[in-house]
Amino acid sequence: MALDNPAFNNPAFQDSKAARTYPGRPGLTPPAAQTQTAAAQHAGLDAATQAQLEGMYAAPSAGALDTDRMTVEDTVWKTVGLFAILLVTASIGWFWTLGGLDATQPNQLSILPWAIGALGGFILALAVIFTSRKKVRPGLIFAYAAFEGLFVGGISAFFEVQWQGIVLQATLATLSVVGVTLALFASGKVRASKRATKIFLIAMVGYLVFSLVNVMLMLFNAPIAGGAFGLLSQTFMGIPLGLIIGVLVVIMAAYSLVLDFDSIQQGVRNGAPRQLGWIGAFGIMVTVVWLYVEILRIIAIVRSN
Repeated sequence: MALDNPAFNNPAFQDSKAARTYPGRPGLTPPAAQTQTAAAQHAGLDAATQAQLEGMYAAPSAGALDTDRMTVEDTVWKTVGLFAILLVTASIGWFWTLGGLDATQPNQLSILPWAIGALGGFILALAVIFTSRKKVRPGLIFAYAAFEGLFVGGISAFFEVQWQGIVLQATLATLSVVGVTLALFASGKVRASKRATKIFLIAMVGYLVFSLVNVMLMLFNAPIAGGAFGLLSQTFMGIPLGLIIGVLVVIMAAYSLVLDFDSIQQGVRNGAPRQLGWIGAFGIMVTVVWLYVEILRIIAIVRSN
């Protein structure tokens, strides 16, 4: 893997054979003898070796297509491609949801894009996770991005009708969290650790259990779960419970992004096959969509109060 520091672009730092033949390599001989030895080694280099070294200096760094190995750049482009698919189908989901408006009942919205996208995305996500252990199937990931777009577009249109401007606010907030997390990770100030990951997994299980209980209470119209967001609509010391939990969930989603970036970086270091870049892009999309939906809900809870 190419290093950012230009001082390490020398073949002696990248290739063990070049390091062994690099002129001036220190040894156990006196300085004068080292000079003579280095001169002799330099003079003894044949034309083929010199041509090879010159080619290594002049040749551009190998990319994912050349090596068939996973790279950060290739994974980034795969991620961009998936989000392009998501945006296209999100626009379809948006207008499909608003197209369900009835002139006589202006508050009726079509929930089909939301429901179809959520169900299809969930099934395809499971398919991607289980099939990728043996073989990466980009087609399944493309389909997941398309269904996820329907879900995002549908739920965004629904929230926008209730609270105008909320989609723009949630989008800017999501981009800000992703950008800050990526900058901190790239600078080395934030890294995944075993202890933090263990806490993250425990918190995730707790949040999933809480979400399941909240949904069940809302389905059975329990008095304690009154409000548009169930238990999240309740207040604790004058502060909406949804705001408290939402902030914690956003922190969890940000750490999930750190885990995604760390996994991609580790895959590149291990020389993983190029196809696994799709899995990295898929993981980032799952986390970013989760982050966006949580931020969307936080803003809605704050504005409704």
